[in-house]
Amino acid sequence: MKLFLKGDRCYSDKCAFDRRSYAPGEHGQRRRGKPSDYGIQLREKQKVKRMYGLSEKQFHLFFKRADAQKGITGTNLLSLLERRMDNVVYRLGFTNSRNQGRHFVRHNHFTVNGNKVNIPSYLIKPGDIVEVREKSRKVQMISDALDAVVRRGVPPWLELEKDNFKGVVKGLPEREDLTMPIQEQLIVELYSK
Repeated sequence: MKLFLKGDRCYSDKCAFDRRSYAPGEHGQRRRGKPSDYGIQLREKQKVKRMYGLSEKQFHLFFKRADAQKGITGTNLLSLLERRMDNVVYRLGFTNSRNQGRHFVRHNHFTVNGNKVNIPSYLIKPGDIVEVREKSRKVQMISDALDAVVRRGVPPWLELEKDNFKGVVKGLPEREDLTMPIQEQLIVELYSK
């Protein structure tokens, strides 16, 4: 499945998945048997974990936090993952991928409400203002990413002021705002065994 891990490349003809949608190697095209229920649940968890670039331990901690909150656990999990600093920077269009977002956050390119934040897992709250630092506005990769944000679009729970290199968090992400094909119920079933 196409996970859009390579940023802009996944939206062009150069996407490796579009060119060859089977596994690499000599045995990549052979038929596989029908996966078990556990296999399907595990595949979904691994897919989401890789999309957001988390380790197993980090993902499990996010699941525990989502399970402790009121409401639907799967929706809470996706909301928490979407509110991570590296993901918000990617969603606002300051970077081309979540991986690049993590890298730029670690290197102090962004502020939240005027304070430097260099922790990719920092959780953004409604009303927060995410801004590119003054010195970092000249970085070519950030400018290129802002030009390419038109293709991807900005989710409705975020608001981008492109000219000011600023983004405002209008509210919490809802399940309807996430367009990625994620079946969070399978992840909840896997962890509840």
